Amino acid sequence: MSYSHFDQLLNAAKGMPPISMAVIDAAEEHVLRGACDAHIQGLIRPIFVGDPDRIRQMLSTFGSSYAGCAEAEIVAAASDEEAATLGVELVVQQKAQALMKGHLHSDTFLHPILAKLRTRQRLSHVFLAELPDYPKLLSITDAAINIAPDLPTKAAILRNAAQLSRTLGVQNPKVAVLSAVEVVNPAIPSTVDAACLAKMADRGQLEQVIVDGPLAFDNAISREAAKIKGIHSEVAGDADILVVPDLVSGNILAKDLEYLANASLAGIVLGGQVPIILNSRADPARARLVSAALAVLLHAATGNAA
Repeated sequence: MSYSHFDQLLNAAKGMPPISMAVIDAAEEHVLRGACDAHIQGLIRPIFVGDPDRIRQMLSTFGSSYAGCAEAEIVAAASDEEAATLGVELVVQQKAQALMKGHLHSDTFLHPILAKLRTRQRLSHVFLAELPDYPKLLSITDAAINIAPDLPTKAAILRNAAQLSRTLGVQNPKVAVLSAVEVVNPAIPSTVDAACLAKMADRGQLEQVIVDGPLAFDNAISREAAKIKGIHSEVAGDADILVVPDLVSGNILAKDLEYLANASLAGIVLGGQVPIILNSRADPARARLVSAALAVLLHAATGNAA
């Protein structure tokens, strides 16, 4: 089945065995609460990496409902850099099956991951959005890792996102490759890339996806907007995945949806040896909870074991 709401996704993940997850630089209230919520829901077995005294002190203030989290393993780290390195080592040693970013900068978190946990796939990030006025979950990629992707990188980003969609039950995801306009204009390179990706899909170079582009954002998510502009497409108005031109536009789009359109966002990094949660330090606990559920579903789909 495919999921149209986060509650469905959470329920599916709760039916699977919990995974061990290293929480990197865990000594911050929102980080700890998010990880503990995922533990209470039966999604993860957390391993907290960071300052043990601060972590224990914070856990002691959470109350009896979080008592089980106080028994979690804590790995001491004296700095953000050491915490990130130790988290990766836990994966290498098969003690952790996934990673969660805590209260440290993304580049510090990702540096040892890029050094030791890469696969042949390109690392990329997907925001999964639950929107009040859209009938299904919407993926936005890449808004967190690849800054200014070229055509081959966009193809890799698209493949990763499509693989996630298939894991979530969408067998032939509809992909809208975004630009500012819906016609090819050589003066706007993202329109050329979008047209190339659409043709690559037509020729079977991108498997099990339906791709159209360039599409402006309104055409991608509104059938009415596409109709008015005379766009006839399987994707227009019914996209499962939005591939953005670059990190800046993708990040702005995702945050706009969150803060102005009441979207709930979860996020996951794809292409690594294990699922990687790359939440913003300002994200609410529910975002971390749903991201943990995504990690559980990905772990089950790829058959990883640690």
